[in-house]
Amino acid sequence: MAETFTPLDARFMARALRLAERGRYTTSPNPQVGCVLAKGDAVVGEGWHVQAGGPHAEVNALAMAGEQARGATAYVTLEPCSHYGRTPPCAEALIKAGVSRVIAAMVDPNPLVAGRGLALLQQAGIVTAHGLMADTAAALNAGFISRMVRGRPRVTVKLGASLDGRTAMASGESQWITGAAARADVQRWRAASCAILSTAATVLADDPLLNLRWPAGEPYPLAQLRQPLRLIIDSQCRLQAGGRLLDEPAPIWLLRPADAPRANWFRPQDQQLACTTSANGQLNLPALLQQLGRLGLNELWVEAGATLAGALMQAGLADQLLIYLAPKLLGSDSRGLFALPGLEKLAASPNLQLVEQRMVGDDLRLVATVAPTQEHA
Repeated sequence: MAETFTPLDARFMARALRLAERGRYTTSPNPQVGCVLAKGDAVVGEGWHVQAGGPHAEVNALAMAGEQARGATAYVTLEPCSHYGRTPPCAEALIKAGVSRVIAAMVDPNPLVAGRGLALLQQAGIVTAHGLMADTAAALNAGFISRMVRGRPRVTVKLGASLDGRTAMASGESQWITGAAARADVQRWRAASCAILSTAATVLADDPLLNLRWPAGEPYPLAQLRQPLRLIIDSQCRLQAGGRLLDEPAPIWLLRPADAPRANWFRPQDQQLACTTSANGQLNLPALLQQLGRLGLNELWVEAGATLAGALMQAGLADQLLIYLAPKLLGSDSRGLFALPGLEKLAASPNLQLVEQRMVGDDLRLVATVAPTQEHA
């Protein structure tokens, strides 16, 4: 039987979700979580998970509420944890504080929790419910859920293109198709990502930094934000030097076959990740994403050319496309968005759902989700 929630429940859960969003750039590999403690129509405490390794949302809310937590209802965007990690279980903290009711937006997909937190609360005589604004809560932690359920990060492929779907001139010239506002917007998405995946071909062609350059005037000082890992696919061992990548102290992980020689330009923070290869010598992308999931990466941001973008699409590994369309035409001789050979019928084309469209400066930003095919479901 479906749970029945009141408008007041919805109001407090909406507030908890807004609090959870404040951890967008700082909680990984943990999920973003918010908590509101209320008595009647009054909030007595609230908090959110600020940073991995620090107190969880419930603990911060309980600290604010103090004795007023006794008898209160706790609205939490994710089921309170039931296990000891870097911090004690939040379910036990809620029990000790004497709350009378706990409403969770969704059950935690982490196998270490997965209903055990709610069960602990129920055993202590606390009324529990879940499912309020579950879809919103799940969208907030799509990468974490992907890692817990599928064993791999959520993959977002970012591309900048002209209105005729071209990413570069035939010569490779591409700076800059999109405007300054779009490039600043990219930084916010990079900041929410655990790692940026690119290729040796892109590094050799563009000599990019692939780092986070936080827009001036934004509420987060750059010093508070982590630099994403830079993951470079180099299956043919083409990178003989790091280029501008080395100007940024954030780690570089070079993804090469297991028998490949170690790069001699590495710094202490860099490393080479041994990856399995397919029969044609290319990296096994499904195996690579599972490997990245085991390393705790929730969100993978892809910035590369048409070859990798197309390979991820063909393998059913791209979950989301983020495309900035500039008011330009580059012509039929220029380079396309995706290398997708073999598509002969419309029915075989990838199934996309456009979920957002917004102007960013002079450019149009499109966000589309990729529906899994029967083969990759």
